[in-house]
Amino acid sequence: MSRFFLPDQRIIDCLNTDYGIKISVLTLIPLGADIDASVYKAQAYDRSSYFVKLRRGYHYGIAAVIQLSLHDAGIQQIISPVATNHGQLTHCVDAFTLIVYPFIEGQDGFSRDLTNDQWITLGNALRQVHEFHLPLVIKNQIKRESYSSKWREAVRSMYAHIDAEPRVADEIALKLVVFMKEHRGTIQRLVDRAEQLGQKIEKQSPELVLCHSDIHGGNVLIANDGAVYLVDWDQPIMAPKERDLMFIGGGVANVWNNLHEEEFFYKGYGKTEINRDILAYYRHERIVEDIAVDSQQLLLATDAGTDREAIYKAFVDMFEPRGVVDIAFKTDTNYSF
Repeated sequence: MSRFFLPDQRIIDCLNTDYGIKISVLTLIPLGADIDASVYKAQAYDRSSYFVKLRRGYHYGIAAVIQLSLHDAGIQQIISPVATNHGQLTHCVDAFTLIVYPFIEGQDGFSRDLTNDQWITLGNALRQVHEFHLPLVIKNQIKRESYSSKWREAVRSMYAHIDAEPRVADEIALKLVVFMKEHRGTIQRLVDRAEQLGQKIEKQSPELVLCHSDIHGGNVLIANDGAVYLVDWDQPIMAPKERDLMFIGGGVANVWNNLHEEEFFYKGYGKTEINRDILAYYRHERIVEDIAVDSQQLLLATDAGTDREAIYKAFVDMFEPRGVVDIAFKTDTNYSF
């Protein structure tokens, strides 16, 4: 699907007028999978640089408030948003919401391996997030885990679509149809087991804590000076801590799947009791969501601007040895055929 953005000059004018930042160069950064968002590097005349995120629609900015709260509480791995001239953390311009951060040069965890010390830092930072007590007025505005069947139903619907022998748009779509048919049993197991685990966990009513919800390698920034930051707080959620911990050792994008990385992470995170059923649920459910989203894009969308080959490759890679599917099944120690 295509992304629709504001003209560069409109963004520059907004930064000038509403933030008091005089921009000399604005550069679009090809980053992230969110089709309703775009990000930019804005360089000011005073040589300072800013990370600018633009999201379609009007957003109150509860995520920005959370980031500011965590940063002010002393969690150095959280980047605080830059406020407008009127003290607001987000700014609405036309049909978009703008949020601005200091720009930090570095690479994400998909592109660069964390050192042992950085894994310890990441673990310590995430523990602080999970133990942070949000004011009730903020907590009540955050999404709460509901163990929704949305993505499971989407995958089931996609198989109904495939079984109806639809016309496919291109060779990529045809390859995906063949792959999904060949792996129907595995995908069905993922869907059914996610449903069983979700229903079981919901009855247990586990403790809910503040979670980032998407803390994979792509959302961990390793700065050039070695500092580690937890970025992209678009969808914070009150959920069991395993909602975040599932990514450590979870193998998303075929990284973070080595035991020594987990060992150093938990040196920083500290002793904690991990519910294996909840961990397995989230690892299954995340794959089900990716299957639903990717298959919808490749089989139902017609936009030629989508990088269809990359989406297909990411889809297939999930089923590789030591990939996310393999790890999810190994996590589910209570599963029996």
